[in-house]
Amino acid sequence: MVIKNPSVPLRAQGRPVGNKHPNSRTCGGIVHDNTRHTTRFTVVGNHLAQHRELSLLAIGLGTHLQSLPEGTPADIKTLTGRFPEGATRIAAALRELETHGYLRRERRRTSSGRIVTRTVSCDQPAATPGRPEKTARPRPEPSNPPAPQEPTQTPERGRAVPEAPARRPRRALPAVPRPAHAGPGILQAATDLLASLRRHDPGLLLSACDTAHLAPGVAAWLERDVPPAAVRRALTADLPLEGVRRPAAFLAHRLTAQLPPPPPFRASAAPMPVRHPVQNCDGCDRGFRAPEPGRCRDCRTDHLEDA
Repeated sequence: MVIKNPSVPLRAQGRPVGNKHPNSRTCGGIVHDNTRHTTRFTVVGNHLAQHRELSLLAIGLGTHLQSLPEGTPADIKTLTGRFPEGATRIAAALRELETHGYLRRERRRTSSGRIVTRTVSCDQPAATPGRPEKTARPRPEPSNPPAPQEPTQTPERGRAVPEAPARRPRRALPAVPRPAHAGPGILQAATDLLASLRRHDPGLLLSACDTAHLAPGVAAWLERDVPPAAVRRALTADLPLEGVRRPAAFLAHRLTAQLPPPPPFRASAAPMPVRHPVQNCDGCDRGFRAPEPGRCRDCRTDHLEDA
């Protein structure tokens, strides 16, 4: 038997299933149609664009922050007005970028004394906080290593106790204004006002020592006829978004920097002279002012000369 067409396969071949098609790699996948940019472009590293742990919103927001000019506002309110995502999702994406080192928030004090938050975008983030850093090269040991310190001996049990590391001294709180007359009533009202601040913001929780230090400053405001609600509003308005690190120092600065002036009637008031009622003189029946009836000045002088 002669085969007429040797190119025809001897048996029918089954259709490949799954991803085993011979042309599957050339038909699918992304194809780049790139054009060289000469103006208005930003270089973004693949470590951000292809990050394995960041969400897609965080990657896009990080790319947007790197493309912004210097000095452009980048707070949550501005970003919420720029993009359709809400404030909650944008705040979560900013926290992701801050966790992985692509974003840094720094607090700065302006010339007027107000504390503002500055957002710093990092295109080459450092080691991620909370994650182990790369192994550094071992440092060469010194030729003359210092002698190890002997542990101190406790006199009670004779056990070796290592020396405790020196604690970093706490910085003193700034001074606050003082009232002219610090009575117990006004100081108690100031203490109650400071204790109620944590109801408006949990970050303003104060200790008893900090409250005693700040109470005279609040009493100075109350002494100048500022209502307690206005004092509370001045202390809790425009708080930093990332929270207050030292609430006592923050409140002490506001009590000093925003102290209102004294009321006008107290600053320039002078003691008024006492006006006595008009009396009739018992000697000459002439009218004069005195607290009680009697003789006028002339009649009293004449009466003393006659005596």
